[in-house]
Amino acid sequence: MNATVEPVRIEVARTIADVAAAEWNGLRGTDCPFLRHEFLLALEETGCVAPATGWTPCHLLLRDAAGRLRGAMPLYSKTSSYGEFVFDWAWADAYRRAGLRYFPKLVSAVPFTPATSRRLLHAADQDPEQAGLALLSGATELALQTGASSVHVLFPTAGESAPLARAGFLPRKDCQFHWANRGYADFDAFLAEFTAEKRKKAKRERRRVAEAGITFVRLGGRDIDAGLWKQLMPLYASSFWRRGREPYLSEAFFTQVSTALPGNVVAIVAMLRGEPVATALCFRSQDTLYGRYWGCAGDYHSLHFETCYYQGIEYCIEQGLQAFEPGTQGEHKISRGFVPTETRSAHWLSHPEFARAIDQYLDRERAHIDEYMEAANAHVPYRKGAGQ
Repeated sequence: MNATVEPVRIEVARTIADVAAAEWNGLRGTDCPFLRHEFLLALEETGCVAPATGWTPCHLLLRDAAGRLRGAMPLYSKTSSYGEFVFDWAWADAYRRAGLRYFPKLVSAVPFTPATSRRLLHAADQDPEQAGLALLSGATELALQTGASSVHVLFPTAGESAPLARAGFLPRKDCQFHWANRGYADFDAFLAEFTAEKRKKAKRERRRVAEAGITFVRLGGRDIDAGLWKQLMPLYASSFWRRGREPYLSEAFFTQVSTALPGNVVAIVAMLRGEPVATALCFRSQDTLYGRYWGCAGDYHSLHFETCYYQGIEYCIEQGLQAFEPGTQGEHKISRGFVPTETRSAHWLSHPEFARAIDQYLDRERAHIDEYMEAANAHVPYRKGAGQ
């Protein structure tokens, strides 16, 4: 079907509940679980996303003259940079020292979720370039109207780079570590592509967990009842408490989203003597596993690597998933089979002098990221010519 170009108007939805689920989920890009109406609604209805947590929804909707939804952009007014995973605290401090206000700012992202997915959603028969430019224009206009300092598009796809550049957004680059399925028959076939030394290390880590008497269950949303969520939540929360912070997400959120999107929730649970001692709470799409939230009740050798990485890889192989994105940071992922992978963001700043200064900074930062990825690639565990 040929894409259409039609007169459009921009609306602001102060809650995702103002948009019909069928309308939103009918847009291209909502096959990603984090962009499903149900996921965004659960964030809002359980209070995880709210002015009190620094996230005020102001989603942009693109409608034609007949009122049909032609495009959308998840958007939030932010009063801090928590839960974004693209760090601009130094920018905020520079504004402060110059006597300017950096917050509020507008952020197009999935809250608390550093996973690449579309930010400029569009109807199947809508011209994506036109929709993207209209949404970006609407975002910068909203920033000017509300006094926001800037607009930030976090973790967009590579295909969205062109409209972002045309709209005057400055490109930023970062690095995560992702795993790709090369058609492995099983976990041993995956390890066979490691060098002998790295393969021996991985097997030793897995053996230590097994020798501790720890076993694993991998559960979908339908398999987790309210009682099990009550057991898993302190594990998840422990990672935040150790850093002196409250968890981003609540038990109510996980309960609601696992009911609304049962096929997209995956909980990897480590069991010892019949009780959960660690968990990695993940989400999945048709082709990708997203590892997100880890927590543990004690100190068990290699349990983090097994729960967060090896179990996820094994799940992907068994399920035929093509990729595993385990989250941000962590060079320790490299020796477990994850490789440096570029991630993106794009930034528009209303203050011209700060925009020029940040543009120059981003030029230097991109060069540094390229050097870092090249150096990291030298340490992947694969035999020369194998796998990745």
